[in-house]
Amino acid sequence: MKAMILAAGLGTRLKHLTVDKPKALVEINGKTLLEHSIQKLTQAGVTDIIINVHHFAPLMIEFIHSHRFDANISISDESMQLLDTGGGIKKAAHFFNDNRAFFVYNVDIISDINLKEMYAYHEQQSALATLAVRERETQRYFLFDENMCLSGHYNLKSQEKIIIKETKGVMKPYAFSGIHILSPEIVRYFFAEQIFSITDFYLYIAKEQCIKGYIHNYGDWRDVGKLESLAAFEEEHT
Repeated sequence: MKAMILAAGLGTRLKHLTVDKPKALVEINGKTLLEHSIQKLTQAGVTDIIINVHHFAPLMIEFIHSHRFDANISISDESMQLLDTGGGIKKAAHFFNDNRAFFVYNVDIISDINLKEMYAYHEQQSALATLAVRERETQRYFLFDENMCLSGHYNLKSQEKIIIKETKGVMKPYAFSGIHILSPEIVRYFFAEQIFSITDFYLYIAKEQCIKGYIHNYGDWRDVGKLESLAAFEEEHT
């Protein structure tokens, strides 16, 4: 099983912690965010991981080469140009050549989500992509129909609502958890552009394809890519 860790971001929400290193190398209780992500994926059976790098790319590459992990690690180098989430996955698409669905995992996410269960759900649903979602307060929500197919997007701050297909029932809002599973055939639908958001891409293809939501309201979930949530997690787990 393969996976991609999205780790190329600038980490601006972590302010002073990313002045001299990439977000992925920020530590929580003695372990980097990158190590947390790799461990989460390998525990679910992932054996091969590609990691995109941009911000302080040489530091990332040096760290990866100087550590042993329970997976084969490859690097997708975006040091010359940051490609956004969708463009980053598109650049690394060649890595997923085993005709199996693969994980995409944001490096700043720490969660109790059962990735094996999510993967089984994805295969059972025969979805083009499955997004981990949960009920929590946020500024932006994906909207799903009664079958948990992506049907729209809602921005709480701007009050903008995008409906991409009408449904009979009431659409329910869920917050995206930064964890996805993509079927290999999804690469045929990628935008021609090199730089694009994966969120924009999902909303576009969901007009014709079913992009599923996987609800995980159990356990803990944290976006530790911002100072306050990182500090809170550290305090709770010391």
